[in-house]
Amino acid sequence: MTSGSTGIRGVPTLPPNSIGPVDDAFLAARQKLEADGAGLAAVAAFVRFHHQLAEGQRGLIGENSIEPISELPDAEDLPAVENHEALGRTVVIKLNGGLGTGMGMTKAKSLIEAKEGLSFLDIVARQVLALREATGAQLPLVLMNSFATRADTLEALSAYPGLATNGVRLDFLQNRVPKLHAGSLLPVEWAADPELEWAPPGHGDLYTALVTSGTLEELRAEGFRYAFVSNADNLGAVLDERILNWFASKEIPFLMEVADRTAADRKGGHLARRPEGGLVLREVAQTADADLDAFQDVDRHKYFNTNSLWVDLDALAKALDVGAGVLDLPMIVNHKTVDPTDPTSPEVIQLESAMGAAIALFEGAAALRVPRSRFAPVKTTGDLLAVRSDAYVLTSDSRVVLDPRREGRPPVVDLDAAHYKLLADFEDHFPAGPPSLINCESLKVEGDVLFGHGVVVEGVMTVDSGGVGKAAVSDGTTLKGK
Repeated sequence: MTSGSTGIRGVPTLPPNSIGPVDDAFLAARQKLEADGAGLAAVAAFVRFHHQLAEGQRGLIGENSIEPISELPDAEDLPAVENHEALGRTVVIKLNGGLGTGMGMTKAKSLIEAKEGLSFLDIVARQVLALREATGAQLPLVLMNSFATRADTLEALSAYPGLATNGVRLDFLQNRVPKLHAGSLLPVEWAADPELEWAPPGHGDLYTALVTSGTLEELRAEGFRYAFVSNADNLGAVLDERILNWFASKEIPFLMEVADRTAADRKGGHLARRPEGGLVLREVAQTADADLDAFQDVDRHKYFNTNSLWVDLDALAKALDVGAGVLDLPMIVNHKTVDPTDPTSPEVIQLESAMGAAIALFEGAAALRVPRSRFAPVKTTGDLLAVRSDAYVLTSDSRVVLDPRREGRPPVVDLDAAHYKLLADFEDHFPAGPPSLINCESLKVEGDVLFGHGVVVEGVMTVDSGGVGKAAVSDGTTLKGK
């Protein structure tokens, strides 16, 4: 890349002698990223978004520019697996860059205990090893780590010496980008903690990071053609060979797994269609205030993105070659404070993208309706309580699935953020482990409540401390109703 051209779809960089506040901000941001050692493709991707932001674009997708989708192919209808040829050319990629800061953590979120003393990372590793043993496929596991999660993650995976695959690295690094001052668009400076000057560019960075790390080239050189990509905290996202074989036999370049939206999914990204054809993903951050009601209408927009994707690596390499290592993903503008724990710290803009948005960029891209059982992410301590409870079971091949008695319906757990949001506080309130939720439809806890041993929750239940300080649910109590 030379000064004056990014090499991506005509979006220019600015010459060093440019003047004016926008130009100065543009140059400062680019130079900070280059000084951090970012690869050319990562710089180009950020340059493109900064340019759009300076022009006043906000990455919004209007309701009048899309149409709802009424019906999709269903995973339950896919044919049985006849051979494992595609599996032998497939890699599992897990997004593992999150620190779990929303739960007060300072290490990889995937290292939290998920089930029966095993962390998310333990379970993911065991899932891959079980699939290898069952099929004989090489099936590499590759993690997209961040600088903050890499060391702890690789140390934890040293417990699985057979996990690494010859010729394929165990992880690659997600890029990072400067946070921008909301007023000037200059890179923010924060002397109290310079690390807070940086932000992850969203999981849409997957594609650029595959290029800048050399991982995409290595995988294809080793003969791998297909990638199954999902979040490390979604234990329901296990490689399904029926989906893989259908995806490969249909020569689909890009496939998104979607599930039926419920009221609990109103804020999650949904799938839609452009009037001229082609699929598109819309996130809430890309929705104007006037369109929020339509965005959250789960009867109108029926399918949400589970963030589990299937990618043809040859098709991806071709698209990236055209874009000089960058996909033309829609920009997501997130407004934060430079210190997320201090609402009085300066307001910043974080420029991000969603990896699912690539569905709009591949001719022939498709979506597949999957059962809710393939979507079991843990975003809150309430989600964690449900997964740890008897509502979910850990199978012999290390899948975490709903107990059959649940008939596919997960319990909804809502814990008072003032007392349960942070992982340490959550653990303190359940010292004897989770209550039984096998017959619980929903559990809402309001106030400061300590749960004893052998507590059983049934039906629709609200537990309220009454605002009188810490309350306690005694050992062996069965809770029904309010």
